[in-house]
Amino acid sequence: MARSGLPQDAARTAALTMLKRALDLESESRNPQALVCYQEGIDMLLQVLKGTKDETKKHNLRKIISDYMDRAEHLKKRLEQEKEAGKYHKQIKIEENATGFSYESLFQEYLSETVTEVWIEDPYIRHTHQLYNFLRFCEMLVKRPCKVKTIHLLTSLHEGTGKQQQSSGLEEIKQSLRNHGVCLELEYSSSIHDREIRFNNGWIIKIGRGLDYFKKPQSRFSLGYCDFDLRPCHETTVDIFHNKHMKKI
Repeated sequence: MARSGLPQDAARTAALTMLKRALDLESESRNPQALVCYQEGIDMLLQVLKGTKDETKKHNLRKIISDYMDRAEHLKKRLEQEKEAGKYHKQIKIEENATGFSYESLFQEYLSETVTEVWIEDPYIRHTHQLYNFLRFCEMLVKRPCKVKTIHLLTSLHEGTGKQQQSSGLEEIKQSLRNHGVCLELEYSSSIHDREIRFNNGWIIKIGRGLDYFKKPQSRFSLGYCDFDLRPCHETTVDIFHNKHMKKI
């Protein structure tokens, strides 16, 4: 039996189906998704190999695994070259109720030590939970290897009774960031609609729902209340790309 619990033949078929999916994605130039499928398919075949006794079958499996490892490695190198050339584009589809998509999980790959300035455009940093979302994002920037000195926030002004709460909340975050040597520059717009995050190392992240893609926790004492990797999400799409040739960030 394979580690997954499937019979050997069924596990081998599932692995090859995954690898066929990788080939299809690569032919469609959906390279980041293809690389993930290659890696998963190879891992599945390695588990099949561990449970295989027949030497002829083991030899054939090793050949298949080796061929796909070479293909995956070439694709990985091509993606790295595209990143360097500023042509990289990755799309992540977050399904309804999916978990594992904290800000750290999405952004940490792009927060190098060269990041000193960040721009956030998000019309919905108004309500209490949205202010907490923004605070969590700022905490990540302070903790990570990047040496952020300035954060620019462009959002819309709350027009209802929560205007004072929004203003005072953002001022408290601003003061707290100042205590960590980070300047928060606030700007309001009544016409802002798009949601975008930009780092001054060239990475640009567009999230369909902005920072507010987490669902409300079931209670204050439920898993996901503190750890956002355990918090269910609303369905949304994340587009990540790099452009070294931008004249203005």
